[in-house]
Amino acid sequence: MVSAAAATIALSWLMAAPPAAARSRDGGQAQTRAATESAVRRVPMAAVPLPQPRPDTAPPRAGAKAAAPADSADGAGKPPNAEKEAREPGKEPGEANREAKAPPAPQLSACRQALTEEIAIAPSIPPIKGPGACGGDDLVRLEAVVLPDKRRVALTPAATMRCTMATAVANWVRSDLVPLAARLGSPIAALDNYDSYQCRGRNNIAGAQMSEHGRANALDVRGFKLADGRMIELTDRTQPRDLRETVLHSVCTYFTTVLGPDSDWYHEDHIHLDLAERRSNYRICQWDVLDPLPKVAPLMPAVRPDDAPPRETAEADEAGKGEKAAARPGSSGATEAEKPKAEPAPSDAAEADETEPAAPAPPPPAVHSKGSKKKHKSRS
Repeated sequence: MVSAAAATIALSWLMAAPPAAARSRDGGQAQTRAATESAVRRVPMAAVPLPQPRPDTAPPRAGAKAAAPADSADGAGKPPNAEKEAREPGKEPGEANREAKAPPAPQLSACRQALTEEIAIAPSIPPIKGPGACGGDDLVRLEAVVLPDKRRVALTPAATMRCTMATAVANWVRSDLVPLAARLGSPIAALDNYDSYQCRGRNNIAGAQMSEHGRANALDVRGFKLADGRMIELTDRTQPRDLRETVLHSVCTYFTTVLGPDSDWYHEDHIHLDLAERRSNYRICQWDVLDPLPKVAPLMPAVRPDDAPPRETAEADEAGKGEKAAARPGSSGATEAEKPKAEPAPSDAAEADETEPAAPAPPPPAVHSKGSKKKHKSRS
């Protein structure tokens, strides 16, 4: 009986056991899990080291923004730089993003970098585009020229022009006008700006070729003012000739176009300066330094003094006119009726008596005065 029962138990155990391959695979995994669990049970929890909090003075991590998850447990839905903004007081949320997305500042031109506040007060202004071909880039508003001794020569009013033109004006004032004003006994204080940028054709003529004023590349100057209040007008003939000639040679050195008196009818009271570019660096310098006008025009006769003797020719002319009037025929007032009639010759009368009886004498013709003749004619 015992042997039969033992055989039955052994058979049931063989039928319930898994295949050998499965037993080996499951057995290996089970052994690994068992070893891990036993190791965990053997090591106390207090012995595991925990990470220390990162100090605030530590430098930022290079890949912190890329590695930080957007949906962390304590900041789900927050932008990656929300924690940084929270640590920086005085900045509104999103300000860092706006600073990061701001477009880069335009790079300054070489002229703009050279035209510093030690040379001129000329803040930059936005480019002007149109209408038509008017306007330009790299524009400034020239307010004053700064001299080496820090004094300022104001432009009245401030002139809108290109940076290159402003640089030429500043160099001209600093290098040439300052010594010239010193010769006059007073420092220069201001430069009279007659016209700068203006969108128009040449000489303000509609339909004419574009003026350099329309390209913000020209300046019209009438003169400069000294610190003592004197105004030196460059086209004034009463100013010393050598002074005006010095300014003429000076401006023709700094500018490619100079137009003044006698250049045309449009520049008699000011000097036009510009930096127009032409082929072969061709320059135009047309300005005649005119002499002062005479006090009395040469074609006008001088005034006769009051103590001058009477002119004999005038008295003779008066006497001659009286004689001519007296000798004029008909001036005595005699009419045709008062004139004596011509009598026939006696020989003719005798011959008529011998041949035939004398015919009755014809009635005398009617005598009419001049007034009656005119009246008769007017009636006809």
